[in-house]
Amino acid sequence: MGTPDFAVPSLYALDKSGHEISLVVTRPDRTGGRGKKLVRPPVKTAAAGLGYDVIQPESIKTDEFKEHMARLNPDLFVVVAFGHILPKNILSLPKKGSVNIHASLLPKYRGPAPIQWAIINGEKETGVTAMLMDQGLDTGDILFFDKVKIAPDDTSATLHDRLAVLGADLLIKTLNALDKTDKTGKTGKKCVKPVPQDDSLACFAPLLKKNDGRINWDMPAEAIEAFIRGMTPWPGAFTFYGNRRLKIFKAAPLLSDVDKAPGTVVKGFPGELRVASGKGVLSILEIQGASGKRLLIKDFLMGCKIPPGTLF
Repeated sequence: MGTPDFAVPSLYALDKSGHEISLVVTRPDRTGGRGKKLVRPPVKTAAAGLGYDVIQPESIKTDEFKEHMARLNPDLFVVVAFGHILPKNILSLPKKGSVNIHASLLPKYRGPAPIQWAIINGEKETGVTAMLMDQGLDTGDILFFDKVKIAPDDTSATLHDRLAVLGADLLIKTLNALDKTDKTGKTGKKCVKPVPQDDSLACFAPLLKKNDGRINWDMPAEAIEAFIRGMTPWPGAFTFYGNRRLKIFKAAPLLSDVDKAPGTVVKGFPGELRVASGKGVLSILEIQGASGKRLLIKDFLMGCKIPPGTLF
């Protein structure tokens, strides 16, 4: 069970692992883009290419869905970024339970946007966790986890791609360990010993909406730079120059302090755009106007002058 690009490497890894995949479950096709055409979930496209049966229920809480899943007599459900919380009557179906791959080091960053929030909050590392699912939101017992460093230039896109591959590897490690545990009845380094999460360490990573990308210039420059990386590519970090919306892709914090209100454009070298923040100055490196394309700041400023004193 999975939906977006993050789940595709796990499906490919599962296909190569020798385990039998009896069904792929994903979200329904949705309209998207300027043409409002129906867009297939990436997992559906991948599953079709591999030759698997795919269903796309509007709801997983119907008797029809439960009966469909029960007829498969499943050993295990594998869930990766599916977009639904499985109810108790569905979780009770597989004989060995349900395994979920989540893109954080649980119990930190439970919820739908763990990659973005880890970057936004300035974390130095994150990872993926394999857990046994329960009825809560990412609250199940931990089976395995793998860590990865967050690079200073990571965006949510680059970190997403690394974690997706790491999650696929962790999934196969987990399934092999579950299989070994079943056969031997023992636990060990290569077997599974579920560990309950410490709820006191939990934090939530809420879903991001389009307007969440607006920059708060009262924040320190370092925090704004991390915010921009976490919001890239979606929903995108932005500010306003008058009524013009400017999307910012890349920036660098500067140590210099200025006595200007946060959001004020300050004087810099030719071809630079420096903005005062709550602490320090942010140098904007790549930007896009409302109807233009992504440009280096020096190229953007050739066609759009933004004088010192301008307030974003």
